Amino acid sequence: MNFRFAIISDPHIAVPHTISDHPNRFHWVEISIPVIEKVLSDLEQLNLDFVLLPGDLTQDGEPDNHRWLQQRLASLPFPVYVIPGNHDIPTIHSTEQTIGFDDFPSYYRQFGYDHTDKLYYTQEIFPGVQLIGLNSTQFNSNGKQLGCLDEVQLSWLEHLLPQLKDQLVLVMIHHNVIEHLPGQTHHELGKRYMLENARLLLKILQDGGCQLIFTGHLHVQDVAYNQGIYEITTGSLVSYPHPYRIIEIEGKTKDKLTVNITSHRVESVSGYDNLATISRQLLGDRSFPFMMKLLTASPLKVPIVQAEELAPLLRDFWADIAAGDGFFDFPEFPPSVRHYFRQFSAIKSDGTPALIDNQAILYL
Repeated sequence: MNFRFAIISDPHIAVPHTISDHPNRFHWVEISIPVIEKVLSDLEQLNLDFVLLPGDLTQDGEPDNHRWLQQRLASLPFPVYVIPGNHDIPTIHSTEQTIGFDDFPSYYRQFGYDHTDKLYYTQEIFPGVQLIGLNSTQFNSNGKQLGCLDEVQLSWLEHLLPQLKDQLVLVMIHHNVIEHLPGQTHHELGKRYMLENARLLLKILQDGGCQLIFTGHLHVQDVAYNQGIYEITTGSLVSYPHPYRIIEIEGKTKDKLTVNITSHRVESVSGYDNLATISRQLLGDRSFPFMMKLLTASPLKVPIVQAEELAPLLRDFWADIAAGDGFFDFPEFPPSVRHYFRQFSAIKSDGTPALIDNQAILYL
């Protein structure tokens, strides 16, 4: 069992006439086309078996953006599998500006949805390897968007997994199932990126012998582990550091495999020779309101006056989180605040580095 694939996450495709202005947005849709073209051009030179795109394919579900991506993916020399993210189906019913919930599969028949009108699916990639694409974008009775799995999908998954017990199962879902940030499940700013019923899904996957989950949504490079399962989340292609991943899986049986992760970055595209510098600067320029929320929210609850003094020192904090494998120490901060931010560092419990977010070999 030897194969190689790529992951491109949260490309937020926006063809020029669809681009809307959001001055406080952390991701940079204006470069979505040249950046993905650069990555796809590079991937076409590799001997890949397939590519995964775990959601937020488009800026905000615009039909023209879905059509552009559909046509571009169809021209590639390898299979591509996609799932929706929260930006891909922002409304349950279609409008002039966005596709609706039931429209998504029809755009991506060649990319996982050839045998279903549901927004989730399973595909045998090749003998012994099965992909499960889940849909974590739901709507309540009031039309509010939720990040969870519905009961029908969970039941389908519970019945499916026993049939795949002898295969390597790759699970792709947009929202995070395992925490990638300290206290993410309950934090005011972090919980929106977590699947609301993550604990239930994790139990189903553990019972089914799954060991690998691939997610996006959070726009960071991170590898997390919980009770036998690795979750590999990949940063957004339109946000610093503009990453994508190559994954190589090797081994004789599904229980004795190595997973070799290498991460790559788009350093420049036409018109942006210093893309990384510019995009890191953009994150820093827009960081102050976010850092104020982080400092004043639970569990820190820093007084506003003090938070206004500390926030500028955190200008590059989120950029360093997004890059993965970061180390954080702010000795000028009050002890409790300093301790809080040190928790985000890529270190083990014994204090040694744990650099697995970008380049790593995992053993299953």
